[in-house]
Amino acid sequence: MRPIYLDYAATTPVDRQVAKKMADYLTVDGDYGNPASRSHMLGWLAEEAAEEARNDVADLIGADSREIVWTSGATESNNLAIKGVAENYAPEDCHIITGATEHKAVLDPVAYLKSKGYLVTILQPGRDGRITRAQVADAMTEKTRLVSLMAVNNETGVCHPVAEVGALCAERNVYFHVDAAQAIGKIHVDINDWQATLVSLSAHKFYGPKGVGALYVRRRSPLQLKAQIHGGGHERGMRSGTLAAHQLVGMGEAARLVGQNFDEETTRIGRLRDHLWLGLERIGEVSLNGDPTHRSPSHLNVCFHHVDGEALMMAVRNLAISSGSACTSATVEPSFVLKSMGLSDQDAHSSLRISLGRYTTEDDIERAISSFTEAVTGLRSAPEQQRG
Repeated sequence: MRPIYLDYAATTPVDRQVAKKMADYLTVDGDYGNPASRSHMLGWLAEEAAEEARNDVADLIGADSREIVWTSGATESNNLAIKGVAENYAPEDCHIITGATEHKAVLDPVAYLKSKGYLVTILQPGRDGRITRAQVADAMTEKTRLVSLMAVNNETGVCHPVAEVGALCAERNVYFHVDAAQAIGKIHVDINDWQATLVSLSAHKFYGPKGVGALYVRRRSPLQLKAQIHGGGHERGMRSGTLAAHQLVGMGEAARLVGQNFDEETTRIGRLRDHLWLGLERIGEVSLNGDPTHRSPSHLNVCFHHVDGEALMMAVRNLAISSGSACTSATVEPSFVLKSMGLSDQDAHSSLRISLGRYTTEDDIERAISSFTEAVTGLRSAPEQQRG
């Protein structure tokens, strides 16, 4: 039997409507042209489709379509945003602020820049997992050029106060980058409320295809973003490379569907998540990691005390879940996100990420509660060596 999928934070299945529309831009009987081919109809049709998709993505976040730059995903978007700002300055004249619980696609580019002499401050969250406006303000110096802060944490679902931090950055004339990969389809996103200069998006986190994303780049900003990929001058010189029309169409359609069904979908998923949490609480000796109110309706990060998380995942084979970010799931080290929040190694190892989505049903939740209850009870009653 296929497992019950509760790992939507890692990736989402492509919506059938999205897949159907993508197929029309792949085969010989479709509009398969290169969007950069300006000399014939197939190229024009592909370009028109790419621009329509750009409009759909822009509409979802309250942007102008001219502010959307296509990329291969949030990792590339984050690299383009962070390095693209930093390379406007000499290393000794550029201070970057970010948080310790950011995705590796932010922390690694920042670490790379630090190795080149750039000035870096990594803020530590409180036990609730949040970085505050006051922390960012206290860390700012006259050389601060960029603040990078995710909207929704990929492991805990905790929401940072990005609108407050965006207002602060606007006051101080500091560029503000938001990794919104986990935010789209889960919380309301309006880049004008956030006053963000740059926002990273990834299609496969909201029922679009893998391998495509976008970077919002504010036009009403003096920023001259330095390209990281050269060769052809596509995307107004910010990101060269042939546009994959079928992927862009997929991302655009996924964005359109999110906008259509946002309130209904997030309310339903939030209720299912709360029902799951109540069921898990009844097991006893469990705790929620992260702020209980400022969080995505899709995420639960739960510590099952006195149970090894890896052993628990093995015991609930009918559930597809994870111990943290998909990008670090091969490591045996405790989650750096949870450790940054002050959890002990033991509690971090006892924690699992559970994430719900569009296709999660009430029956899925009931079966998940039953599976967790049986598995946790069995592991806790087993000899110490069997509990891990």
